[in-house]
Amino acid sequence: MSLRLTGIKKHYPDFKIDISFNANDGEILTLLGPSGCGKTTTLHIIAGFIEPGEGRIFLNDHNVTYLPPHMRNVGLVFQDYALFPHMNVFSNIAFGLRMHGWSKKDMEKRVKNLLHLIRLPKYENRIVTELSGGEQQRIALARALAPNPDILLLDEPLSALDALLRKELRSEIKRIQRELKITTVYVTHDQEEALALSDKIVVINDGHVEQAGTSYDIYNRPKTRFVAHFVGITNMINARVTGSDGYFTELTSPEGSFTVHFPKKLARGSDVVLFVRPEKCLVKKDGKNMNTVSVRIINFEYLGDSTVITLSLKNHIFTAKLFGTSSFTVGETVKLTFAPEDCWILENTQDV
Repeated sequence: MSLRLTGIKKHYPDFKIDISFNANDGEILTLLGPSGCGKTTTLHIIAGFIEPGEGRIFLNDHNVTYLPPHMRNVGLVFQDYALFPHMNVFSNIAFGLRMHGWSKKDMEKRVKNLLHLIRLPKYENRIVTELSGGEQQRIALARALAPNPDILLLDEPLSALDALLRKELRSEIKRIQRELKITTVYVTHDQEEALALSDKIVVINDGHVEQAGTSYDIYNRPKTRFVAHFVGITNMINARVTGSDGYFTELTSPEGSFTVHFPKKLARGSDVVLFVRPEKCLVKKDGKNMNTVSVRIINFEYLGDSTVITLSLKNHIFTAKLFGTSSFTVGETVKLTFAPEDCWILENTQDV
């Protein structure tokens, strides 16, 4: 089931939404952005809980913009799970099936199959209030899937769990989604979660789409300063184009000259921003490679599998992430280098 939002607008006294995007059949699309940016409101518009002021919503090219929620055949998992505390696991999962008039025999078979799918077999008679947070999250997911929805909507379903359990359950969600091949819209403010789960990410800021694309593009090829900053740690330098042939672009800046593999011809003299992720930076004792500048080490953070080094350039502070330990010392002057294909250019320089 494909999903398409075209020109969806919703105005509030102090906030407005103006959003368009699409999810292809069977993919996980994540709405990613900070708290208050409009992610959950957009999800509720898709579900039919909120009616848009303008625009249209299509499921498989069928206009459902003004259909009530129960006629859209969507499954929804809330942030707090919203399980019924007075019901056992079976009754929670079967709730929607009863509403749809399923027979007792069919309900029992469906609940049993779903409990195997979420890897909680024989949990039918458990009291939901006695389950762990991770188990409750799985039951909420099974309840949403029970009536065979065309689209699954998940509103920050892992936000109440600890970091280790979040990683475990996001893998389970992806496994279940892949097994069922159900189109899924997932809401989160967690960048790592979005990158790990998604076929497509829609980055939302202040009610509008900043960028939509694959996890790779969002992380490595951001189109705006907001996306570059919000999705992971980044380094940026204001620069000016001195040459561009549609394959390599030459830049000059107060920190020096740089070469970027950039598949677009830019006008000479254009103001841009050089962008490079910490893990793409190399720190060496000496040497002269392309895109090399002298820097001074001002801090270390050892993280077990990697070491984060804070570096002082002439006018900027850079972060480099090296895997393993480091033999450098604070105060040491070293060389910072990165390859032309490991950096990027932001053309949108407003407020940079």
